[in-house]
Amino acid sequence: MDIKDVKRLAMLAQLDIPPEEEESLLHDLTSILGYIDQINTVQVETNENDPGIFRNVVREDIVTTVTGSYTTCMLASAPDSQDGFVKVTKIL
Repeated sequence: MDIKDVKRLAMLAQLDIPPEEEESLLHDLTSILGYIDQINTVQVETNENDPGIFRNVVREDIVTTVTGSYTTCMLASAPDSQDGFVKVTKIL
């Protein structure tokens, strides 16, 4: 990686990088890419048949209420209702 690559990345990211910061950014980007290369060299054993400790802990999406089961209770607790709806004051 060189200064030309830094300028190209800045242009693609639509960043205005002052010329005095280009060298510093080049050093930082080179360090980051070196760290990524180091991570890529790690050998990891995988067993596709072993689910490990992770599992799906989300419950099934099942409707547990009956439509209208709370309507009567809600309308009874509302200050005013009309034709099965809660009546509210017009604000506009």
